[in-house]
Amino acid sequence: MFTQIGEIAEPIPVVHSDTKCDIVYHLFKSKPSLEGIAVMGERCVSLMMRARFFQQIGTQYGYNLYMGRPVELVMNTQALVVDYSEQITDVSVLAMDRDEGEIYDLVLVTSGERFFGAVSIRRLLLAVADVRAEMAIFMNPLTGLPGNHIIDERLSQALQMDHFSVLYVDLDQFKTFNDSYGFKMGDQLIQATANLLRKLFVPPEAFLGHIGGDDFITILNHHDYKYISEEVISGFEEMKRTFYNEHDWHHQYVLGEGRSGLNRPIPLVSVSIAVVTNSKRKYENIDQIIDEATRIKKGCKAIVGSVICANDSAITPC
Repeated sequence: MFTQIGEIAEPIPVVHSDTKCDIVYHLFKSKPSLEGIAVMGERCVSLMMRARFFQQIGTQYGYNLYMGRPVELVMNTQALVVDYSEQITDVSVLAMDRDEGEIYDLVLVTSGERFFGAVSIRRLLLAVADVRAEMAIFMNPLTGLPGNHIIDERLSQALQMDHFSVLYVDLDQFKTFNDSYGFKMGDQLIQATANLLRKLFVPPEAFLGHIGGDDFITILNHHDYKYISEEVISGFEEMKRTFYNEHDWHHQYVLGEGRSGLNRPIPLVSVSIAVVTNSKRKYENIDQIIDEATRIKKGCKAIVGSVICANDSAITPC
């Protein structure tokens, strides 16, 4: 599946900014299907769309005014230019956000310092549809967040980063909540948690995925996880109030089946965040990250209430 815009770019003719318009005219005339050409300046690349060109020279004095003069007089110097590695879905948003008169213009693609090719809006929208259809297969159906297949890919990418923080977020005492309030309310609590995390972990600085059940994962491209983790906890503690009846909220527990099989008071749902960073250790593969996270999560689970535990500094001892 294509995900980067450069993967769907196609070659188009390239001329220099001082190329005469009569040469461009014959270029378009000789290639009826050609939508546009790239125009190279000293420092940047511009665009000359077929429709815009003939509109300019088709005016009363346009032909005589422009034909012997350089194409830079009529080219679009504000064309949308993106790097090869940009995500197709991100580029589609930029393309659709252009002025109405430019919304069907080609998207120019560069690779490093050189011009690579162009993408038509038709090809871009077809590629977006393919990406979304493919992504839907790997999304968690309850929350719409990326599932385990995409999570593994992002963890592998994180291994190549100079700085990363992997946060495993899960709900404590969720089974008891499900037993007490029903699976429908349980699903609503998971969806509400997902929405909270979406607001806090925003691309491109963060990736958010849903492992399954009440387990989530987020990957940051830095080590400054403390503040945002605290926001997760404060937001969750405020949100969960709406999921309990007055009796249970007042007593801060629900009656649930303990290990002995007898009903006993069990604390309300809380959130545990196990953090793995590469600030003090280098990880060779994602299994090492998962093993470290599992170790940290055990410590988190031993503490009642919402808690953050990390391998580089235990915010709450674990």
